[in-house]
Amino acid sequence: MSGRRPPVPRPEAEPDGGSATVWAAGAIAGLLAVAGLLWLLGGAVVTRHRAANAADLAALAAAGHAERGTAEACAHAHRIAERMRAHVRECRFDGWDALVVVEAVGPGSLAGFGPVTARARAGPVGSPAMNGRMEPD
Repeated sequence: MSGRRPPVPRPEAEPDGGSATVWAAGAIAGLLAVAGLLWLLGGAVVTRHRAANAADLAALAAAGHAERGTAEACAHAHRIAERMRAHVRECRFDGWDALVVVEAVGPGSLAGFGPVTARARAGPVGSPAMNGRMEPD
């Protein structure tokens, strides 16, 4: 005897060997795709809320300065919207009610989908007369 052992027979390769790795890689890729879509959806929701809040605050700012005239009241609305990373597309008055339309652009790749638009209306509670005046300038 030479001291060498006989070689251990190896099992034959199975036809589906390694398929679990492929399935696991596919599952991970699918989960990453879903996570990416949820991330974009979350960004869109945050942008929508930011636009709505900017519109609300801009309308309140305009309504709060209505007695100074439309130009100055809308200048306040523009200033508030710009601080909230939004842009006032329209600012007008219907009696003492300020009507504001605001646009906000989403971050990153969401910017390619266009701006989000929000509308708001604000005005005094009760009588529309203010200091004897019925309409703003």
